[in-house]
Amino acid sequence: MKELVEIYLSFFKMGGVTFGGGYAMLPILEREIVEKKEWITNEEIVDYYAISQGLPGIIAVNVAVFIGWRRRGILGGIAAALGVVSPGAIIITLIAMFLSNFQDNDLVRHAFAGVAVCVAALILNSVIGLWKKGVKNNLGIMLFVAVFFGIEFTTVSPVVFILSAAAIGILTRKVVEK
Repeated sequence: MKELVEIYLSFFKMGGVTFGGGYAMLPILEREIVEKKEWITNEEIVDYYAISQGLPGIIAVNVAVFIGWRRRGILGGIAAALGVVSPGAIIITLIAMFLSNFQDNDLVRHAFAGVAVCVAALILNSVIGLWKKGVKNNLGIMLFVAVFFGIEFTTVSPVVFILSAAAIGILTRKVVEK
């Protein structure tokens, strides 16, 4: 039970300071879960992010469930998911209660603008980290360019690109092994 509480509190803390969703959460996850607690490796966290992108739901919750499940099974996954969403639920509830009182407040608008800049920096940091861990050769660069332009300039679902990239990765591995 103690470890479940630790999982919940760890993800509660991250959920409370992560604005901007799952990608903005990656640097915090790496610092807290990989470096400090050593619950998983950098390679595992990249794998969890990759899988979570192709699954329905919120990336941050999906990744939290994977990490919690890895630590303590189903109950660990539940504790991690509840931990990561609890701060947002509390904050949204409080904002909804008082929204009409401060939605037009210049200070609040400027604070949100500052948070948006911070979120952009966190997401950029995550993109750079994912690039370094995921794009390791010319095939990776070509796949990146193809998926980027495919998503940017077509209406094809990102799920198709994710599944296609997974298939290419598997095929490439099989060819290299032979």
